Amino acid sequence: MITSELSPLSLIAGDVLEGLSRTPKMLPPKLLYDAQGSALFEQITCLPEYYPTRTEAAILMTHADEICSRLGQNVSVGELGAGTATKTRILLRSLLRRQPSVNYFPLDVSDAALQLAKDEVEKELESVNVHPHVGDFEDLTFLGRQAPPRLVLYIGSSIGNLEQEDAISLLQSIARHLSSGDQLLLGVDLVKNSNVMHAAYNDSAGITASFNKNLLVRINRELGGHFEPDAFRHVSFWNEAASRIELHLESTCPQSVRVDALDKTLRFYQGERIHTENSYKYTVECLEGLLHHGGFEVAHIWTDPDCWFAVSLGVIA
Repeated sequence: MITSELSPLSLIAGDVLEGLSRTPKMLPPKLLYDAQGSALFEQITCLPEYYPTRTEAAILMTHADEICSRLGQNVSVGELGAGTATKTRILLRSLLRRQPSVNYFPLDVSDAALQLAKDEVEKELESVNVHPHVGDFEDLTFLGRQAPPRLVLYIGSSIGNLEQEDAISLLQSIARHLSSGDQLLLGVDLVKNSNVMHAAYNDSAGITASFNKNLLVRINRELGGHFEPDAFRHVSFWNEAASRIELHLESTCPQSVRVDALDKTLRFYQGERIHTENSYKYTVECLEGLLHHGGFEVAHIWTDPDCWFAVSLGVIA
């Protein structure tokens, strides 16, 4: 049984109340990843339009041995936003060619995704011991359970969900939990043709739309919300000035929505949007600056042949 020290319901209620009381309305992207949201995101990663997952996986497949050769011996592995740890297994397999066993500490907001990760990793890689922790990035004390030398994974371009100041603050928080010689493997999506990026978040099968609207389904289920998901449409676009893809839910009509757990009725005008997620895209130079401001020295950066994605290794001096 994977347990959390926090009360998920109270956290969700606070986030929803605060976010939907704002002008403009917003909700934090972590709320997208309940069990159903995590399952939908796994479907998204397999879509032909969604290049980030397969591109990053190809980089890891090509360079896993080189990456692991830079880590030293008897490395323990922690991971932020681990999900089902599909790509992580590429690195774990490579590490097991260099050391007899690996202790792996995944963190994720989704209990269901972590349980699946634990089951699949331990079934496929018997010498990997999985120690999952349910939670968000506000509490990184789980990294202290790792024995040095430590590798922390933050792959999947998840850092792109954060504003620049928040991304730097998170990296600084990670660095404070590490020691000299410990390392961070960070995956980021790079700026590219806007049509390629737009298609990745507006797939023809409508899976991303379902993923976005599932946030409303979750509020209905967990907070007694009365949202009609079909009364909102998925909106996603490239904001060039901010260098990010934005996801929104747009009200298709004037409406009022009661949320029982909040004892609140929310009013939406036609065309009003709830901002649900950002996905920032970086240049290599911005990535280097991000690591530097986060407290890491850049050891190496790997990209795919088209320079669509980058995986970087940062080290604590």
